[in-house]
Amino acid sequence: MNTKIFCDIADLSLIKKFSKKKVVKGFTTNPSLMRKAGAKNYKSYSKQIIKILKNKPISLEVFADDQKSMIKQGKEINSWGKNIYVKVPVINSKNEFTGKVIKHLNSRNVKLNITAVYTSKQTKKILQNINKQTKVIISIFAGRAGDTGKDPIPEFVRSIKLAKRFKNVEILWASVREPYNFLQAKQLGCHIITIPPSIIEKIEKFGKSFDQLTKETVSAFLEDSKKSNFKI
Repeated sequence: MNTKIFCDIADLSLIKKFSKKKVVKGFTTNPSLMRKAGAKNYKSYSKQIIKILKNKPISLEVFADDQKSMIKQGKEINSWGKNIYVKVPVINSKNEFTGKVIKHLNSRNVKLNITAVYTSKQTKKILQNINKQTKVIISIFAGRAGDTGKDPIPEFVRSIKLAKRFKNVEILWASVREPYNFLQAKQLGCHIITIPPSIIEKIEKFGKSFDQLTKETVSAFLEDSKKSNFKI
């Protein structure tokens, strides 16, 4: 399986850098990342990102909490460019499934990235609310599930199986914790994995032998002990 790497990012200078990398096929971001990057105006900041990326896909998230406002924001975001996926959470903060939003936008040819998904049950509900033409990404949060001691792999296996009937649906491995997650996503048959810049750079260095790693590790420890001027 050729799993595409998307870069999860909001910093404009890093977006410029990573948009030039062949290994990066698209981008995802969210309001939290954008706030950390210093964005003051969501629309103008998003448009700056779109301008840098030209044709590579970018997922931009709605931040309304009621379904009517989500639909309105989704349509507005979609109008900013052809390479946009509108990011919609699978539920709102009141634990209401956003099926109305998904169905409404999907039926109007708005490409969607359904985010904050954790279970194949949620994947099934999403698939019941979409057509088989308009592109949909389903983002399953592997790392955050793992952080709570839950194994996300069975949910991916079931979700990928459910999505097989839909040629327009891609399953995305989200909330990466380490470079090895890329190999896990590939083995499972995930269509996409979204990764922060520092981990993409580690993936580009894949291929070192265990012998090399042992030597590098020991050399690093030695260097640190010299800098510390430790004596026994």
